[in-house]
Amino acid sequence: MLAFDTVLFELARLFLWPVTLGVLLSFVYAVYCLGAFGIEYLQRRRDPSRALVLQRHAQASQEQMELVVLKQLEGVRLCSRVAPMLGLIATMIPMGPALVAVASGESQGVAQSLAPAFASVIVALASASITFVVYTVRRRWLMRELVSVLDARDRLS
Repeated sequence: MLAFDTVLFELARLFLWPVTLGVLLSFVYAVYCLGAFGIEYLQRRRDPSRALVLQRHAQASQEQMELVVLKQLEGVRLCSRVAPMLGLIATMIPMGPALVAVASGESQGVAQSLAPAFASVIVALASASITFVVYTVRRRWLMRELVSVLDARDRLS
């Protein structure tokens, strides 16, 4: 049984760098989305009636336009849901060495194990928060745009 525990422990440690990289990439993506969101906000504020996303798809069916909307929102939706999970994983992996350090009375080992763990969860939650706000507002904008395009098309028919 001890060999099985060791295999699981080592396997979990192998995930630390990829998960930490995922947390960092989600933060970079969130900042990028926030910048794009700001630009889109200014464009929509300048001309509220203009269709920014569905302009090229105005002649497509309603289902095809809904798919375009879903595709536009997919990245921020995924990031807002996956980033907290990555943060939790990045927090839990160093907990094993920290608990071992506590058991052996090495307080320095606890601090070294837990500092990056809590930093990664904070970055992951910040990423999730940013992308959730962007997702929520963009979804409203795109739904309003979809309704506007469909209404304009119905008026022409």
